Amino acid sequence: MDKITVAVIGGSGLYQMPGLTNLREQHIATPFGDPSDALLIGELSSASGASVPIAFLPRHGRGHVLSPSEVPYRANIYALKSLGVHTIIAVSACGSLREHLEPGAIVIPDQLFDFTKNRPRSFFGDAVATGLVAHVSVAEPFCPELSALLAGACEDAGARVHRGGALITIEGPRFSTKAESRAFRAWGLDLIGMTTSPEAFLAREAGLCYATMAHVTDYDVWHESEAPVTVEVVIQRLNANVNLAQHAIAELAPRLAQREAHCTCAEALATALITAPERIPAATREKLQLLTQPYL
Repeated sequence: MDKITVAVIGGSGLYQMPGLTNLREQHIATPFGDPSDALLIGELSSASGASVPIAFLPRHGRGHVLSPSEVPYRANIYALKSLGVHTIIAVSACGSLREHLEPGAIVIPDQLFDFTKNRPRSFFGDAVATGLVAHVSVAEPFCPELSALLAGACEDAGARVHRGGALITIEGPRFSTKAESRAFRAWGLDLIGMTTSPEAFLAREAGLCYATMAHVTDYDVWHESEAPVTVEVVIQRLNANVNLAQHAIAELAPRLAQREAHCTCAEALATALITAPERIPAATREKLQLLTQPYL
């Protein structure tokens, strides 16, 4: 099998897709603990006949056993980076905070608001990797180039696609109160979810291109004529879009594996590391060598 450069993070339903063959599991240990589950690696064939190796990672573990706050985001991104991945397509269920972003549509957001409270947000500067500080630029938190390609693939698959929008990540696992939902709307935010932060920021620290395929499942709880969001509604509407997501990924993955990126995602750490090299502990250098080797 060729080098694996493309990965999908999402629900387990994505992995039971036509054209996916030679599926195997790979367990990867990281300095940040174990990933959510074993990586599922296979060869994905598109309708055009192109085939590409691809990795899948169930964000919440198979059977959905991890809450949004329990997902080992750092281990997940580190494991994919160690595999050789440079491009991540993240698939998530989201609530809509805007009338025109109707349930059933797909949004490719271009902005991210982190409203989580209890999650490690960086590979740098804590008890696991003490003594090395990085200030990574995330003015554009999603890779613009990858986002445009993903939007086009979803449109080709027949989706109702909205390009752009600001996504807020809340801590969860509970859904919002009406007061919270109305406040998020007043802040100018468009979508609400529980998992994109810190996943997108960690991908940037790791030098990976990252874009989100946000499946709108509900109107959160602000909409007066719609029932408040429930797990049953989210799962029902997300499952309705599984085939569409599979088709878009199958057609896009071969193009991503061969693309010559013109974005700056891969060089995110080039201007981010601030600690004097002689002050970086040897243990931290070793733990983060995968991420920092080109720059230290």
